Amino acid sequence: MSYNVFTSGPGVMALMEVGRMFSPGSRQVARAALTMALSEDREQERELKSRFAREGFKTAAVDYGGDFISSVNKITERAVVAAKREGVIREVHAEEGAVAGATREALSQIMPKAIGLNVGGKIGIARYQDHISVAVFFGVGLLHLDEVAVGLGHRAVSS
Repeated sequence: MSYNVFTSGPGVMALMEVGRMFSPGSRQVARAALTMALSEDREQERELKSRFAREGFKTAAVDYGGDFISSVNKITERAVVAAKREGVIREVHAEEGAVAGATREALSQIMPKAIGLNVGGKIGIARYQDHISVAVFFGVGLLHLDEVAVGLGHRAVSS
């Protein structure tokens, strides 16, 4: 079997096999979540959200800042609330749990750099059918001595 790889939008790759299109999978959803987390401002968020929607993705982004240790639960709550508000997930226990779990996974990846320090940045959430990814892109540090950290989590839910 031969495959053709092509880009169909902002970082979204698709495969075509003998006239048949493959649906985006976990890598493309993760890329969309990272793109949302890296957006510069609300205007760019809206543009990206619109472009992703044309490709069948549901996306959301939310800013966050504060002390890392005391903020883990608040960051997780903000991700779930943003995902519900933007229609990425329904108010169903399994979908809320998927976003919370993916957020916790993403946060655990930046924890070694962030413990005891302040974080500030953005949470990006993306979904395509049964794939959900959450990306966190934070500056970590004190005053102007920031380090940069990225974390990414993925979960699957029934669509």
